[in-house]
This record gives sequence, C-alpha cells and structure tokens, in this order.
Amino acid sequence: MTDTAVPPPPAGKPVLRRRLLLALGLVVVVALAIWAVFHFLLGAPEEETDDAYVAGDVVTITARDPGTVLALHADNTQSVKAGQPLIDLDPLTADVNLAAAEAELARAVRGTRADFSRVTESNASVVQAEAQLAAARADYGRRRGAAAEGAVSGEELSHAADQVKVASAALNLARSRRVQAQSTVAGTAVGTNPAVLAAIANYRRAAIVRSHMHVVAPIDGVVAQRNAQLGQQIAAGTPLMAVVPLNRLWVDANFRETQLKDLRLGQRATVIADAYGDDVVYHGRVVGLSAGSGSAFALLPPQNASGNWIKIVQRVPVRIMLDPRELAANPLRVGLSVTATVDTADVRGPRLAQPAAVPYRGNSAPADPAVETKIAQIIAANR
Repeated sequence: MTDTAVPPPPAGKPVLRRRLLLALGLVVVVALAIWAVFHFLLGAPEEETDDAYVAGDVVTITARDPGTVLALHADNTQSVKAGQPLIDLDPLTADVNLAAAEAELARAVRGTRADFSRVTESNASVVQAEAQLAAARADYGRRRGAAAEGAVSGEELSHAADQVKVASAALNLARSRRVQAQSTVAGTAVGTNPAVLAAIANYRRAAIVRSHMHVVAPIDGVVAQRNAQLGQQIAAGTPLMAVVPLNRLWVDANFRETQLKDLRLGQRATVIADAYGDDVVYHGRVVGLSAGSGSAFALLPPQNASGNWIKIVQRVPVRIMLDPRELAANPLRVGLSVTATVDTADVRGPRLAQPAAVPYRGNSAPADPAVETKIAQIIAANR
C-alpha cells in the first residue's frame, strides 16, 4: 500500500484575505467617522422629513344660476387660461327674462314721461283756478257795491260770495294736485327717476344672469374633477369642475414636534419628489407653520383625558413655498409625496405666522359697455 502525500494548503491566502477584510472594515469605519464629523459637527444643522406632500389651490367652478349644460369647452387634464370658456349653459330662459326687463324699462320711461306731463298739466290747472278765483272775487266786489245801492238783491250777492268760496277751493285742490304730481319727479330727470332706476337695475340683473350662462376660467391652470355632463340640469351652486394652478404649489411638510425648536420663517429648504428622484431638487422657503398639530384639526380629535392615554409624538404641518421657475421646468401635481429638508442654521426669522396676504385677487366683472349702450338706447327710444 502506497501512502499518497496530501500537500498542505497554502498559508498565504487566508492571511491575505483577513488583511483585505480588515482593511475594508477600517476604510468603512473611517468613512463613517468622517461623515459623522461633517454631518453632526461641521455640517449645517437641518431638519428632514419624508412625511411631506405637494399641495396647491383647487379652485372650484360652480354654477351661479340654474341652467342646462349646452357645451363643454374643457375636460380633465387640459390646461386653460384665465377668461377661456369652460361651459355654456342654455340661455333661452335668460334671454326671455332679459326681454321682459327691457320691456319693463321702456314702460318705466314712458310712465315717468307721463308724470312730467302731469306736472305741466297741474301747473295749467293752478293758473286756471287762480283766474277763476280772481274773476269770482271781482264779480263779488261789483255785486256788493250794487247791493249797497239797492240794485242787486241779497240773494244774488250771496250766490256771488259762494262762487268765490268754490273758486278758492278749486284753487287749493289744483295746488294740492300740483304738489302731488311734482313729488314723483321732483329733483330728477327721466333717466334718474326712481322708477326708471329700478327698471335699469332689473335690466342689469337680467343681463348679469345672461352672462352667467357662459362660464369662463378665473385663473390659469389645469382642469380637474369635471362633474358637469352634456344636457345635465344643474342648480345654482352646483360644482361643475375645478381648476388647479400648477404654477403656484407648495409643500406641506409634517415635522415632529421635537423638530420645531429651530424652525423659523424664511429658512431655505430643499425638496426631492418621489416622482423625479434625486435627479431633480426643488428649492423653496418656509413661509408658515400651522397653528396646531394635525390631530388637533382632525374630524375626531383625540381625547387625552381618558384613562388609557398613551403619549404620541405629534406632527405640525410646515408650509414650504416652491420656486415657480423650477415648477415650470419640472411640473409637480397636488398630492405627490416628497422629502423636505430645512436648513435651520439661520434662526433670526420669526416663529409666528407672517401677516396675511392675498395670493389671488378676483375682481367683479366691470359693467358691460354693450349693456349700458342698450339701456341708453331704450331710454332714448321711449322718452
């Protein structure tokens, strides 16, 4: 039997492997130590949370007056500009009401013109009554002189005195009717008479309702939540669709209450959206902190006075306004998840909320020149 000698394993390889692993571990430890020094000691202080979401204004478009949907000019996911048509409602009923208001305005102008004519008529009646009274007094004077000479009987003199009383009463009645006629038009012209002004207001109201049959976008944005359907009968106040201005978005970052110590208004922030990853970084500033924690404004707020109370770290929404130019380059959507990091090195800013400012200012539509021209034409045609 021949013994086969097994060669011993090379002793150099395990030693080399151990040395490589030791060197690798040493490199990792040194790298972690360097990162910790720069992050906790030399790096800028910051607070970070991934409990953050994109938020924005959702402008609801509602019907101001009832009507039937006649046409849809925009749909979900489509962008619109301020003043662009969105929905047309059937204007037939509004047109009828506008025609009735036009007729009422014409009737008011004619009635006011008749009131002015009655003033002229009452003036003439007063002049006539004054002449009759003067004639009656003159006749009574002549008869009284003749009666002193015995040429006129006492009965005839009595009738002359009665005629003076009748003429005086007629004059008082004419003057009263003149005052009554003047009271309806005193200090006014045809176009400024109260009855005409009321008819003008009624016509303008009918014209406004007619304009509501054409719904337009109040701001630039993207259409969402379109509920209106063709042929649908809607009531006043019914939500038709929503317009979301994607050029003005912000982030609601829900920081833990233990992270609020150094948070201030105006601090710089960076935001990374899950939709784009680390390749796209948004920049913004802290513009507000909520007045309470999220649970405090919940539908069912917690009752911490109960016997089974358990302390839970609360979160407070912090609003971070984003740069519109970066939003234009890489659009975001309302509700997307993001990670927000706030640079808390500068603690000179205020902790409380900043003064209220109006992000959007809507103005009532000015008077339609066409409506005012139509009113002037109606008045001129019935003066």
